[in-house]
Amino acid sequence: MKSLGTLEADVMDVLWNAAPEPQSVHDILAALSGRTHAYTTILTVVTNLHSKGFLERTKVSRAYHYSPVQTRQEATSQALRDILASSEDPAAVLMHFAQTVTPEEQEALRKSLSKRSKRPR
Repeated sequence: MKSLGTLEADVMDVLWNAAPEPQSVHDILAALSGRTHAYTTILTVVTNLHSKGFLERTKVSRAYHYSPVQTRQEATSQALRDILASSEDPAAVLMHFAQTVTPEEQEALRKSLSKRSKRPR
């Protein structure tokens, strides 16, 4: 997936926080309170996010309602996967990353890898 601009990331945050409930452009504008964005600006952003594959949309009456294709965790995981794929040495990137994780993150990784190795292939 492609990377997100600042406003795109803000819109995705709104949609992830509202999930699984689809949101209209008006809902998104209301959730972005404290900012002055035009309806058409947010409409353009969600249209672009839909074109990039980040959102699905459902027509409700005369307007679309939008929801994320992936959870925040799935999208973050995909972004990390894309970074590794673009690296000349993915193993080195992983090794450098592993040196920066907290003890809690290490334990979560151990548990996940342990579960994965126990699955039948």
